[in-house]
This record gives sequence, structure tokens and C-alpha cells, in this order.
Amino acid sequence: MRNILLKVVLSICLAAVLSCGKEDSDVLYVGTNAEYPPFEYLDENGNVAGFDIDLMNEIAKIIGKKIEIKDMTFDGLIPALEANTIDIIIAGMTVNESKKKIMNFSIPYYEVRQNIIVLDNNTDITNLSSLNNKRVAVVLGYRADNILSTNEAVTLERYNRTADTVLALQSGKVDAAVMDSPVAIGYVKNNEGLKIVDTYSDIQELAIGFRKKDVQLMEDVNNAMNILQTNGVYDSLLEKYF
Repeated sequence: MRNILLKVVLSICLAAVLSCGKEDSDVLYVGTNAEYPPFEYLDENGNVAGFDIDLMNEIAKIIGKKIEIKDMTFDGLIPALEANTIDIIIAGMTVNESKKKIMNFSIPYYEVRQNIIVLDNNTDITNLSSLNNKRVAVVLGYRADNILSTNEAVTLERYNRTADTVLALQSGKVDAAVMDSPVAIGYVKNNEGLKIVDTYSDIQELAIGFRKKDVQLMEDVNNAMNILQTNGVYDSLLEKYF
């Protein structure tokens, strides 16, 4: 009798474990940095929202997955992917050759340029070259950081959040802030006393990041994005946020 009861208990436990494993496999842990409006930001209720999040939700519907958003610092995203803490990165991430060596990318879903933001009364900074001998705020690890790091004449002040670069500019700690164009437009629109003085033609593609081994997941996401771009959903998201 004891043996029979033991077998029954073990069978129930095994079924529970297998059930949990299957359930977990239906969940994708998505890493982002909610400091990049309108792509990702915290709404009035403290929830992560934005173009990227809506896009990821639409992709998840097509590939039959649930998603759980994990908000973290931008420079912590790739380490989290490598450590299997997250399965996907969608965070306004630009594609470059160094990143391609350690991760795979989806087909691009947006193109951005770089904008220089200054105070309304600033007349010294008019273009990229006029940033020489100036203090410039960038977000650590973002495209602007990578570009301007090669210019020793620029004094870079690195921050973890885009909002902090704007606050540094408004408080006079820096002379300019450089960021991706859609984000810059939003901050200038919503903050008096700021202006965009230059948009330089460094066009970068944004894409979703995956571990090298997750080829099937990448292909599923690419297929879903192709569907969204043909059924009108992608265009409706563009209209909503841009």
C-alpha cells in the first residue's frame, strides 16, 4: 500500500514539474530600459509602456508566447541576456558590428539619427564640430556615447538615464545633450527652454536582440514582424507614437 501511495505521489509531483516547465517555456522574459520615450518609458501608473512594448506584445500574440517585461539599466541588458536572466532585448538598441559578435538581431524595425539639444539662448553650439571643448551629456552605452567617445576634445558626462542628461542641461552642468532623434524631439516638445540645433546623418537601425543560440526564436520574431508590417498593425503603432 505504501509503495502504491508513493508511486501516486511521485506521479503527481512529476506531472506538476513538467507542467511548470511547459508553462515557463511559454513565457519570454523581455529586457528593456524604460528611459527612452516614446520607445519605452514608465506611464502614470508606473508600468513600462511605449512603442517597443506594444510592438513586443503584438509579436507575442503571433508567436503564441506570453511576455514579462524586465526594466533594467541599458548597460545591464546584454549581460542579462548572456546570463539567461532575459530572453530578448527590445530597448531602442542600435545594431553594430561589435554587438553582432556576441548576439543576433532581428530585422530592423526603426531608423534613427542623432540630435544635439541645447538651451534656447545658446548660440555657441550649432553642429557636431562645435561640441569641441564643451561638456556634453550622453547616456552610457548609447550611440551618442560611442560616437563622441572618439573625440578627445569633447568632455563627456555619462548618465544612466536620458532624463538625467536633460536635467543636467537644464541645470547648467553641461552645455549640450546628444540623443536619438525621436527621443530628442519628445523632450524638446515637452520642456520649454530647449531646442534642437543639429541632426547629423549618422543613421542607425534599431532591432531586437537575441542570444546566438536562439535562432528559431529570432526567426519566429522576424516572421511576426513581417506579418505586422503587412497587416497594418505596425503602421498603426507608428501613428500612435510618432
